[in-house]
Order: sequence, then C-alpha cells, then structure tokens
Amino acid sequence: MNAHEIDYRIQGSEMQYVEIELDPSESVIAEAGSLMMMDQNIQMETIFGDGSDQGKGLMGKLFGAGKRLLSGESLFMTLFTNRGSGKETVSFASPYPGRIMAMDLSELNGKIVCQKDSFLCAAKGVSIGIDFQRKLGAGFFGGEGFIMQKIEGDGLAFVHAGGTICERELKPGEMIRVDTGCLVAMTKDVNYDIEFVKGIKTALFGGEGLFFATLRGPGRVWIQSLPFSRLADRVISAAGPAGRKEEGSLLGGLLDGNR
Repeated sequence: MNAHEIDYRIQGSEMQYVEIELDPSESVIAEAGSLMMMDQNIQMETIFGDGSDQGKGLMGKLFGAGKRLLSGESLFMTLFTNRGSGKETVSFASPYPGRIMAMDLSELNGKIVCQKDSFLCAAKGVSIGIDFQRKLGAGFFGGEGFIMQKIEGDGLAFVHAGGTICERELKPGEMIRVDTGCLVAMTKDVNYDIEFVKGIKTALFGGEGLFFATLRGPGRVWIQSLPFSRLADRVISAAGPAGRKEEGSLLGGLLDGNR
C-alpha cells in the first residue's frame, strides 16, 4: 500500500469526532481547523497540497497545492505525524451536526468524488485533488460549481456530511434524482448530470429550486439529509429582523399593552 495504515474510532452521535491511532512515524493529513486534540508526541506541520506529492520536488508540491486552490480550498493542509516510540492518537471534529464516514478507498476502486467541503482527514498518501465535470450543465447548476473534489488512493479517508446519511447502491442503468445540495459523494463510475424541474409553477413555487442532480448507476452514492447551506439559510432567516419580530411578537404585544 502507498498510504499509511491507520486505526480509528468514530465517537459521538450528533456531533461526532474521529480518533485516529498512529504507530511511530505514521501520519494523517487534515483540513486546517479540523483538529480537536492530540497526544504529546504528535507533531503538526503545515504543508503544500495533500502530502502525496511530497518528495517530488518543488513542482510536485506546487501542482498539488494548485489543485486545491482551483477547488476553492486552502493552499495548505496540515500533516500530523507520530514522532514517539509508541502509539499516539489525534482527533478531528465534525464542523456541524451530522455523521463522519470512513471511506476505505481500496474497497471503492481507488477513488470517490465528493463535495468540496466534505473532506475531513485521511491517511498520508491519499491524494486530494479536483474532478472536472464533463457536462457543463452539471458544472454551472450542480450546486457545487464546475469543479468537485476527488479523493484517490488505497488508504482510509474520512468524509463529513450533515444530518442523516443515506447510502444507495445503484444498479447499471438505475437512476435517482437528488436535491443538488444533498449529494455528498459517489464512486467514480456513477454518471452525474443535472435535470431541469419540469413545469414552470413547480420550478418557481415548489421550494426545491430549478434543478435536480440525476445519478445513474452502476455505483454507490451517499446522500445527506441536512446540507450545511440549508441549515445556514434557516439560521440566517431566523436571526434576521423578521425572525426576531416573529419570535417576540407575543411578548412585544403584552409589553405594548401595558404601556
């Protein structure tokens, strides 16, 4: 195997974190800001790209960092290495309520395609890059932009999604329609496209947007029940002037009546 072999435990229910156990000299890569805690002999280092291009010279490092820049991510990732003589642990927390999924790439034909912000951490040696959608419709209206993230290799990667996760195994030719924001990840053989919502009234007043993601098998897909964008919209709506007025209308009326 090219990737480091790591052991892990996923802890919690609604707000999960993954605890990764590293043998001496083993490493894990993670997005900046996802660290929860680490043992004393874990060394943290900021690197260009994903670490899989380390050792290929300056051009390899710049290429790896450039791929992440195109996908809207930071130029840098963080590498955590066990510099002690025994086993050490490092933990990474989910950014919002949902589930952390362990993806064994050796069992998924070496690649998954996922949302840009769903990657949490992975064993060193796993490559984090970009995946160009071959159809312009999927790029412009897919909800994740023209570029999606791809995770390649033969090790473990950890992906976070909001709410409850639905995993579907699609047979050859089988197709499902998904809200564009609810798509978390899919295996590389799944055909991903965009379908316009038929009926002008449905499109304008249905509350589900103008487009669906169509996923056609064979392959495996992971779908989330609570996209972060949907959660953020509800929070912003409730925090706005209209939301505050609605929540305080009863108390406000009582106060006004006593004046």
